[in-house]
Amino acid sequence: MATETDLVKLYSGRILALAADIPHVGRLECPMATARRRSPQCGSTVTVDLTVQDGRIAGFAQDVRACALGQASASVLGRHAVGCTRAEIEAARDALTAMLKDGAPHPDAPFEALEALVAARDFANRHPSILLAWDATCEALAEAEKAA
Repeated sequence: MATETDLVKLYSGRILALAADIPHVGRLECPMATARRRSPQCGSTVTVDLTVQDGRIAGFAQDVRACALGQASASVLGRHAVGCTRAEIEAARDALTAMLKDGAPHPDAPFEALEALVAARDFANRHPSILLAWDATCEALAEAEKAA
């Protein structure tokens, strides 16, 4: 069972640094697709706008209203989303999920900084917030494919 000390360790300096520096914050003026995801456990929300060109994310913006863990996760996604395909984003999200739930290794480059979230493994109630930006991005990519 996780203790209060474990919870304090969870919010490491690395997590807080990532949370404080989220790229592509805001909304796109003319998105091709938008998806909003909300965590019922904590009320965190992430809205993702994107455009796709030649099967890759060409424009990306995110409105992140989440805890530091959700913000840190969105920060890593935001640094590398532009240029990625739906398959690449889904693979990184699935690797992140496996890391949190099953103890699998952290996602590969360019998303290896998600390793900072490994301490959240023991806090299953935080996993939905950590996955919000990824789930919203995957949903928006699926929507963009339908519109294309």
